[in-house]
Amino acid sequence: MHRSLDIVGERWSLLIIRNAFRGQTKFSEFRDSLGAPSDILTARLATLVDAGVLERRAYREPGARERSSYHLTPQGLALKTVLVALQEWGDAYTPWPAGRVSLVERSDTHSPVSLAFVDEAGATVPADDVRLVPGPAARATW
Repeated sequence: MHRSLDIVGERWSLLIIRNAFRGQTKFSEFRDSLGAPSDILTARLATLVDAGVLERRAYREPGARERSSYHLTPQGLALKTVLVALQEWGDAYTPWPAGRVSLVERSDTHSPVSLAFVDEAGATVPADDVRLVPGPAARATW
């Protein structure tokens, strides 16, 4: 888990990724919606690009200089479950007084969905019946 946190464990990084899932791609969109200082936003975007979570693409608005936009890679798209899990935890234990900041829904029907543990046979497993156990690399020294 520590390797993952090196990439996405900083608050701004997760918020950038969340907003990328919402369709934002431009530096100015991230800056304006998140209120992140430009130097921090630049550093976090660079980290996410270097890690392969986002890819940089050149674009040019009419009459402006070339700039970069940022798009989720397959590796970045795989973080959707992480973001939804954090959101569900936050909604349950630290709810925002004004309501949910993001909704999780099916793209085709717009009906609400939630994360679940599923076994090899496809059956839903209650969270109380799931445990974390050491894997083969647990003995590795760090």
